[in-house]
Amino acid sequence: MSDIPVLTIDGPSGSGKGTIAQMIAREFGWHYLDSGAIYRVLAQAAMKHELDLADETALTRLAEKLDVRFAFDNAELKVMLEGEDVSLRIRSEEAGNAASKVAAIPSVRSALLQRQRDFRKMPGLVTDGRDMGTVVFADAPFKVFLTASAEERAQRRYKQLKQKGIESNLSDLIAEISERDRRDSEREVAPLRPAEGALILDSTELGIEAVFEQVSAFCTDG
Repeated sequence: MSDIPVLTIDGPSGSGKGTIAQMIAREFGWHYLDSGAIYRVLAQAAMKHELDLADETALTRLAEKLDVRFAFDNAELKVMLEGEDVSLRIRSEEAGNAASKVAAIPSVRSALLQRQRDFRKMPGLVTDGRDMGTVVFADAPFKVFLTASAEERAQRRYKQLKQKGIESNLSDLIAEISERDRRDSEREVAPLRPAEGALILDSTELGIEAVFEQVSAFCTDG
């Protein structure tokens, strides 16, 4: 498996890591893994089956048999839970906050670890998340940590939700993103931090194309 190249893109919510990861995957013809979506899908499944997000045993059992698939439809990522398209539903702030809570449970992370590693196939894999380069694919040859200010990330999120017809409040988004940053960086298991040797990019003042070019060059020249 170590001979299969992997590019990990870690960073906080709204940093643009998912967009860049998908662009690189299409450019290189590599497989793609949205690790954050797995936790969002798990949280969605828990709510669907009316499980308590604090019930570690039930959540771990659900994680072990989670029926989740990823597929591109005309370059658009589709996330399927138990055969149902939940792509839009899992992108809500409620789903994001729930995912952050379940992702902090050690037994849940352990249950989903191997499933994520199974995405590593030829000719290569691009994956984004919060601990892809530090834990899941620690041996990856290409690692990027993408960030931006909380205010800028909230603005991006606000625009995304508005385009999808989802009502939101900018001030609330800033507060929620800041709280999630704190929770993710302070958790005992796999805290959010740059992997050793990672290319660190602050996208606050950078456009998507500029970030894409830097990440693409990093992988090509690295």
